[in-house]
Amino acid sequence: MLNYLWAGMILVGIIFAAFTGRMPDITNAALDSSKEAITLCITMMGVMSFWVGLMEIAAKAGIITSASRKIRPLIRFLFPELPENHPAQEHITTNIIANVLGLGWAATPAGLRAMEELSKLEEDRRKRRLPGPVRKRGIASNEMCTFLIINISSLQLIPVNVIAFRSQYGSVNPAGIVGAGIMATTVSTLVAVVYCKIMDERRRG
Repeated sequence: MLNYLWAGMILVGIIFAAFTGRMPDITNAALDSSKEAITLCITMMGVMSFWVGLMEIAAKAGIITSASRKIRPLIRFLFPELPENHPAQEHITTNIIANVLGLGWAATPAGLRAMEELSKLEEDRRKRRLPGPVRKRGIASNEMCTFLIINISSLQLIPVNVIAFRSQYGSVNPAGIVGAGIMATTVSTLVAVVYCKIMDERRRG
């Protein structure tokens, strides 16, 4: 759907430029945007390499494992129906830690693996009748919905992407967004947790 939307917008813009005699402006804008996109990609590549490298060092040093143990009570609170020591727990904690540090790139693989494990758990519930509610095939489980909502609303201490964008476009103080980012993502995460708990209680009731 988005492909059709973007294609339509581009086509309308070209047709409008053709009828108003502004085709040179379209050509210049396309060339300038291409140059800017390449520059931005190079900037983001450097930022991504730096932070993902730090994340890898933290993992090798055991910091991620230690942090995972410390936030395990939070995982139990958010996912009460997730079996103890289930493989999804490790991926969920890694995803949350990466998101909190603003490392969306590092969080994505862990998030995908967590969803795969949660999908396998739901399949096991159907086959072996494990504890927990069983939904119809093709419907996301309660854990999957909760994980998705928490992932989207995730608290961020260091909004790396926004800082990189601000730096690229000449901001005097690229990191000046940190305070507002922490406040906004804290509120969004709290709202997400409350919403998940309310919906969980409704489902059980």
